[in-house]
Amino acid sequence: MTYRKVKTNEWILIRERDFKLSCCDCGLVHDVDFDLIGHRIRMRFRRDNRATGQIRRWMKVKEKK
Repeated sequence: MTYRKVKTNEWILIRERDFKLSCCDCGLVHDVDFDLIGHRIRMRFRRDNRATGQIRRWMKVKEKK
């Protein structure tokens, strides 16, 4: 999977489901889902351990113990 680099304060359009968010410093990846209830937005985050491992190997990030 290719992660898009976003500039600071840049607005992006996202998908409602299956949106992945990766930290540029440590490579931690989350699956993010959004739900619109009335005029409010609900968000759900889940850590994606497999994608995190893949991007950390690519970034050569070592886990802190």
